[in-house]
Amino acid sequence: MNTSAPKERLIVALDVESFDDASSLVGLLGGEVGWFKIGPVLFTREGPRVCELVAKSGARLFLDLKFHDIPNTVQGAVKSALAMGAGMITLHASGGPTMLCAARTAAEQAGKPDAILVAVTVLTHLSAAEFNATFASTRPVEESAVALARVAREGKMSGVVASALELPAIKRALGSDFVVVTPGIRLPDAKKDDQTRVVTPEQAIRDGADYLVVGRPIIAAADPVATCHDVLARMQSAVTP
Repeated sequence: MNTSAPKERLIVALDVESFDDASSLVGLLGGEVGWFKIGPVLFTREGPRVCELVAKSGARLFLDLKFHDIPNTVQGAVKSALAMGAGMITLHASGGPTMLCAARTAAEQAGKPDAILVAVTVLTHLSAAEFNATFASTRPVEESAVALARVAREGKMSGVVASALELPAIKRALGSDFVVVTPGIRLPDAKKDDQTRVVTPEQAIRDGADYLVVGRPIIAAADPVATCHDVLARMQSAVTP
């Protein structure tokens, strides 16, 4: 279980399309949060220099490229990500334990055995009906997420990325020390956008989330700093007796 201050558990997703937009957000929020997440859109357009931007801010880098390939390729990709300063990296749990173990081997060979490697379980935009239709499954999404979390543990992952709706079941099944990174965080009365399985910051913390990923609710706000403070206060309220 992560007992760090809320600031160190909040990951702001830089879900923007340009270096300039990312730079503006990092300038505003660099002293407010512990992590910034860079995903496929920004990284594909701007490459390693946006990773350098985060490193210079003093915040840590969550490189969210969701590696999913043959083990040798994934091992090389993780090695490259670590060399760019990534402290947290995503892979797809559906790649299986051999692929995931190759990622852990890369971290050990790079001298970074404590790198936070997390496996994606069920993407938060998927409704139960869409998930079951896509994967020809009849079992509940929660059950599938727990099964994928078990694959992640077998593959020597630090934990998983999972919706807060599946979070309690994953913690019960794999223990409080198994890291869960929770996207799909929304403030009360906010739009869900393209997410379908969402919760508030305080609920995610109460349910045991170790890290929260918050993108549009903060970066699209009229005042990103004030909204960031609101999220942090809500997180704190969930851990204060």
